[in-house]
Amino acid sequence: MEKVEWKVEGMDCTNCALTISKYLNKEGLKNVKVNFIGGEVTFDLNEGKSKEQLAKGITGLGYSVVNETKVAISKPPTKIFTNHLQRFLFCLPFTAVLMLHMLPWHIHFLMNPWIQLAICLPVYMVGMGYFGVSAIKSLRGGIPNMNVLIAIGATAAFVYSLIGTVGNFGMDYVFYETTATIITLVFLGEWVEHKSVSTTQKELNKLAAQQKVMANMIAFDDEHKENIFPVENTQLRTGDLILIKTGEQVPMDCKILWGDAHVNEALLTGESNPVHKQKKDALIGGSLLTDGTVKAQVTATGKDTVLSNILNLVKQAQGEKPPIQQLADKISAVFVPVVLGISVLTFLLNYFVADIDATSSLMRSIAVLVISCPCAMGLATPAAIAVGLGRAAKNGILFRNAKSLELFKGIKTVVFDKTGTLTKGEFTISGFDAGTMPEDEFKRIVFSLEKYSNHPIAKVISTNWKINNSIAWKKIEEIKGIGMKGEDADGNIYQLGNNNTGASTNNKGAHTAYLIKNNESIGWLDLADEIREESKQVISYLHSINIKTILLSGDSLERCKKVADAVGIDQVFAQQKPEEKLIVIEQLNKANPTAMVGDGINDAPALAKATIGISMSDASQLAMQTAQVVLMNKGIQHLPLALGLGKHTFATIKQNLFWAFIYNIVAIPIAAVGLLHPGVAALAMGFSDVVLAINSIRLNYRKVV
Repeated sequence: MEKVEWKVEGMDCTNCALTISKYLNKEGLKNVKVNFIGGEVTFDLNEGKSKEQLAKGITGLGYSVVNETKVAISKPPTKIFTNHLQRFLFCLPFTAVLMLHMLPWHIHFLMNPWIQLAICLPVYMVGMGYFGVSAIKSLRGGIPNMNVLIAIGATAAFVYSLIGTVGNFGMDYVFYETTATIITLVFLGEWVEHKSVSTTQKELNKLAAQQKVMANMIAFDDEHKENIFPVENTQLRTGDLILIKTGEQVPMDCKILWGDAHVNEALLTGESNPVHKQKKDALIGGSLLTDGTVKAQVTATGKDTVLSNILNLVKQAQGEKPPIQQLADKISAVFVPVVLGISVLTFLLNYFVADIDATSSLMRSIAVLVISCPCAMGLATPAAIAVGLGRAAKNGILFRNAKSLELFKGIKTVVFDKTGTLTKGEFTISGFDAGTMPEDEFKRIVFSLEKYSNHPIAKVISTNWKINNSIAWKKIEEIKGIGMKGEDADGNIYQLGNNNTGASTNNKGAHTAYLIKNNESIGWLDLADEIREESKQVISYLHSINIKTILLSGDSLERCKKVADAVGIDQVFAQQKPEEKLIVIEQLNKANPTAMVGDGINDAPALAKATIGISMSDASQLAMQTAQVVLMNKGIQHLPLALGLGKHTFATIKQNLFWAFIYNIVAIPIAAVGLLHPGVAALAMGFSDVVLAINSIRLNYRKVV
């Protein structure tokens, strides 16, 4: 199946997202995700389904696909007004004039209902051109949105006034200013809301802005002379040569061919200290050269770049719905019909039971329609998630799904792998013993085995002991959690691995790796690894918030204990194979929600099994794919920030949902008993969402660690 990613404009609230989601699901599409804040819509395209037809279907619901260029897209007709600010500014003068007749002194010509009708009509037409059309399309989509309430409320006041005008019932039956006020103030509230919500995307927009820059492309003429000319980075292709100078942004992912430089990767890792890069080192598109000049070859473009993948991960996570949002979505989906029922009931109770006149009863009924705000319930979670994920991405923390943010609140145990997690994984060979075998032959066998592995230890050995005449193995395999195993042409079985190999050794567990021939130990080697500077500080922080720490490793108990004692870890599980790590995580999960931090291939099963799996950007691809959270800064220093953002984002979601429910629970009865004018209700409805957006934006600035 083809994965389709569209940018859809015109979504205002969760009901809009639900309408599009319902339409795509009805068309039989799978993995549908709709994020109304960012406007992202993704789904898997089935065979037999046309993107053009699907886009037309979305257009028919009142939205437009704006960035799909491979097929012809049907877009809504060109409109006079393109945003709510323009609509508000158009309606404001007419509404202001209508409001003049409510002053203590009467303006004579405004006391004519036909003149009021003429002044109100442009406002009503603009209002229905947006709210009315949107309401009809949402009803056709099966999920009525907030605009149904606004359209009915404004139309009820307009029709009531029109009947009073045509029937010449007098000014007591004319409320054109109510119609105009509702429409004008809701436009104002919608504009302020959209500005507030767009602010929640600030950090993500900063990342997106780095994707399009100018580049210095290197080309050669007929005489093989080097020429440099500027191009947009979107025109670069894999293999192109580029020149990057001091102060310039790296246009695309590339590899240095010449020169060296210091690079600021804060955009991706959150660390502002420049990193030294030299020949053969990789540069990430979007990072900044603070000093030096390099020539480089483009290694990835477009959607294949690191920055693009980061943006996609964050957008996908925004489209995810954590469990806490499910209740709000269910209520939001039935909210409009319920409010319509309450509005009708308000009129009937006021008119027939409380003996209130028809005009006042109608105004109260309209106020109920206008004050109600299903958007608040729908916005509560997405707004907080947008800010939380944006701040996380800015600091080099990637959440693969929104559910992880919620799960962080209950974490009681954090399990660490040792190599490459608590330690740097930058090994040096500190010693070896070839036994009775010649040293050159020992090195040749060890290199021949390790060159087939991606383990950090294997990489060090194969780099330091590189030999040309390596052994051509008859059979070679990597046994996860143990090491390498090979069979030579003579049928001899060689193993290089830790003390889990099963062979008898005189000093089991004392060395990093053992070379085994036909199940007999013939030598060993030791590697030294440096503990990460931040490890002790991170462990200390976790203890300060009552989180238990555990070291889970395939290495020997002696070396694990040494690292655990150095950083202050509570408990150690050593000499664990991948399947044994999995069992340990299962047992810990049963007792308390557990996070696992690892980076190796043998960590992947445990990362997938943990409540939250956390990997690092320099980890194996398998570890990164199975983890829900990725730390991009090549270290665990931002683990406390990830935990803090998770907990505080969830707390913000709860605050937002509390406000959304309380607002509607309190506001609707107040409107029903006549304590709220429809015009005031319109303004209050619009600004209720602003409160949620502002509360969510606080996540960008509050201290979470």
